[in-house]
Amino acid sequence: MMSKILVPTNGAEGWRALLADPIKHWKIGYSAYATAQCWEAANGFPREIADILGSYAELLLAIPEHKVALPGGSRESQCDVFALGRTGDETIAISVEGKVDEPFGPTIQEWLHNPSDGKIKRLKWICEILGQQYPPQHQLRYQLFHRTAAAVAEAHRFKTDHAAMIVHSFSQEHRWFEDFSRFCELFGVKAKRGARHHVNLPDGQQLILGWATGDERFLSEVF
Repeated sequence: MMSKILVPTNGAEGWRALLADPIKHWKIGYSAYATAQCWEAANGFPREIADILGSYAELLLAIPEHKVALPGGSRESQCDVFALGRTGDETIAISVEGKVDEPFGPTIQEWLHNPSDGKIKRLKWICEILGQQYPPQHQLRYQLFHRTAAAVAEAHRFKTDHAAMIVHSFSQEHRWFEDFSRFCELFGVKAKRGARHHVNLPDGQQLILGWATGDERFLSEVF
């Protein structure tokens, strides 16, 4: 069980210890490294994240590798970054999914192959809070569902005005954007890179979806 007492980082190396595999997952050119270096280098939100949230977006806190418990089993949704932010008088709970070349993992069809009761319970809960039919379209990526649900769950827990799920991609070819775009279509949204997309959820919560493209220098530089 993760402690609720958090210790500030001393730089990007502080993020490394939180990874599931600090050796395998910590490499220049990979998402964990690029995301950590980018967020540590920023004075607040990285510029491309702030562009989606709004010009006056203020970062209140950011937590690397933040785990969010979801119904149906013991495995949490682990956000690459979870952030609390403010724009004007409104607060936002944000889950960030860092990417370079890595795909979004299994499709719904692959993830639901011979499903346990826990998997069925979890996906039904996710679909309910996101206002989607169960089961979702089989070709969609499960990771986008549970990472978005994590943002909504934390928005409820912290009583923020909005929830947001942002893909922070350092791929200059925008790899896997089509998966994000298909996910957005569920909400009647035509996805555009760098744009802020609004979705009204069944419980009245407003959800923000976005795709931010990170600076390519974080793929190669050693800081």
